[in-house]
Amino acid sequence: MAVLNYAEIFNQQLFQAFFKPLMFSALWGSASNSMVKFLNAHTVQIPHIDTGGATDVNRDTITGFTRNVDNSYESKTLTHYREFSTLVDPQDVDETNVAVSIANIQQVYNREKKVPELDRYMISKLYSEKVAKDGAASIDTTNAPTTANVLDLFDQYMMEMDDSEYPDDGRVLYVTPAVHKLMKGSDRITRFIDSGTYNGQLNRAPQALDGVPIIVVPSSRMKTLYNFTNGAVADPTAGQINMLLCHPGCVLSPMKYEFVNMEEPSAHSKGKFLYYENFYCDVFLFDRRSGAVKFNVTPAV
Repeated sequence: MAVLNYAEIFNQQLFQAFFKPLMFSALWGSASNSMVKFLNAHTVQIPHIDTGGATDVNRDTITGFTRNVDNSYESKTLTHYREFSTLVDPQDVDETNVAVSIANIQQVYNREKKVPELDRYMISKLYSEKVAKDGAASIDTTNAPTTANVLDLFDQYMMEMDDSEYPDDGRVLYVTPAVHKLMKGSDRITRFIDSGTYNGQLNRAPQALDGVPIIVVPSSRMKTLYNFTNGAVADPTAGQINMLLCHPGCVLSPMKYEFVNMEEPSAHSKGKFLYYENFYCDVFLFDRRSGAVKFNVTPAV
């Protein structure tokens, strides 16, 4: 283990590079999560309801009532079971002027490791679910986004979702910075700029298309496959996801913390602070809503 960097003069605040927050928060916070019931620590039940359709009225007879609805449950097992732990010697805390404290360590771990991992797990698992349910042919791998066609791709995906009767409200478009740049340069976007309206401050970045919010996600968090042995590292065979248009209601993303605790120095810990957490989470795509997910991917070379 590398020797800790002991600071001679250091404020009681850790100055660390800023990192992106959770980019797929809308998917992790899907309203569908309220539908599930935990059977145990890592198994959830998804309810399904089916009804029959309407029939013609018979004015001359009274027919008996029969049940015209069925319900069933589908069980899903959470497989992403993760943990993080560390120990800290009180002398390290003191000699770094509290820089190496449990609070700061937890903050850096959450911001630089855990949050990116959650994003990477979300996008890669959602991709694998889409392929498993609709086949590899459902992924657009032939139309590389350009300034000339990027809006056509968006329109095509929107039309397919409209035709499948998915709700307009709530859709979200996730794009890489490279695709966002293409959108800004698209010759199909007409701009009327009045420099006086915003005191000379011009914002050329599109924040929504046809009412659909645009979330710009770092390309490192938009891969089709990751290795989760230690954190989340892109697999060499991973493709680059350029665009994801989806409705959060098609995603089930349960998360359950099993244990989070910190121990003060004790004889058991040989005088050291201990921190430990573990949690279950997973991402599932509803069978009947898989059409509400549209991927544009550049395969690995």
